[in-house]
Amino acid sequence: MNQIGNPSYSIDRLAGEYLHQKPSQTAGSESLGVQSFQEVLQSKQQALQKTASVTDVSFSKHANERLNSRNIHLTETQLQRLNQGIEQARDKNINESLVMLDNLAFIVNVKNNTVITALDQAGEGNHIFTNIDGAVII
Repeated sequence: MNQIGNPSYSIDRLAGEYLHQKPSQTAGSESLGVQSFQEVLQSKQQALQKTASVTDVSFSKHANERLNSRNIHLTETQLQRLNQGIEQARDKNINESLVMLDNLAFIVNVKNNTVITALDQAGEGNHIFTNIDGAVII
């Protein structure tokens, strides 16, 4: 007899057998341990945000030179906060942003997630920032 045509052989039962789980007497997907599409999508988005949050920002050659010459070393926490500042700037449609973090200032190209230059508060000269269209203070 064709079991697919048998009305007692439901999709839930097929899914349960496919997933090597016992089919449930109820037809609910929760009883099978199956996640909804929205739950899967949300978990994937959260995982991407966690991995991307530390690695999103990149530093231009000029910015790396400035960090080295000014003896600025960022911690993982500071990188995460810098990424948060860049995301805040992106949310406000800022293209070139000044992101101030602790006693550090970063000029960031938001579109490319790239720090263009960096300086600390003790840096020499006037602290004048040009060609920016927004600032984020964290």
